[in-house]
Parts: sequence; C-alpha cells; structure tokens
Amino acid sequence: MNYRYSDLSVEQLRAEAGKLKEQLQKAEQLGNISEAAILERKMQVAMAYLLNPADFEINETYTLNGDPGHTFRIDYLEGVFAWGHRFNLLNERYETQEAIPISLLGDKVNA
Repeated sequence: MNYRYSDLSVEQLRAEAGKLKEQLQKAEQLGNISEAAILERKMQVAMAYLLNPADFEINETYTLNGDPGHTFRIDYLEGVFAWGHRFNLLNERYETQEAIPISLLGDKVNA
C-alpha cells in the first residue's frame, strides 16, 4: 500500500512510528544494520509530521537529538525538513548543506 505521511492523521502517524520502531528493534536484533538505518530514518520522518514546522526558526541553532557533538543551524524550512549546516563542538561549520527531519532537532541553543 502506498501512502504519504502528510495524508495520515496524528493517530495513524503514531501507529506507523510504533510499527517502525518494532521493525527497527527486530532488525537490530538480527544484525541487519542497513535495514535498521533505513527504518530509523523512516521513523524520524514519520515523527516529523507530528511536529509543527512553525515552532522552528530560520537562522537559529538547535541541538541534534542523538548527536551531542553537533548543533544544526537552519537556513530554511521546506515542509517537515530543515535545511542548513551542522556545527561541531568547536563551532566549525560543515561545508555541505543538508536536510534533516525536524524531529531530529532538539532545544534551541542560546548564543
């Protein structure tokens, strides 16, 4: 069945995230690293649709959930994805601009 996360209700998104989490745990137990990575990303995207993109501000820096060594500065938002650059602990910016689901963004970093 093909469906888009944007078409699902909040309840359906939560159910989908729960199903993906179960599949992720099974993949990890079986040692399927690549399958686990794909399922984790799908779960992050599904969870992003439960958040309001308006809660995130352009040109602000946020912590990254699951990656304490980096922060992320938003250049712009497109749907539930934040486009921007990572910064390391020395506040050095990575050159490559990337898109991440807003569900990966944590607290706003005060300058």
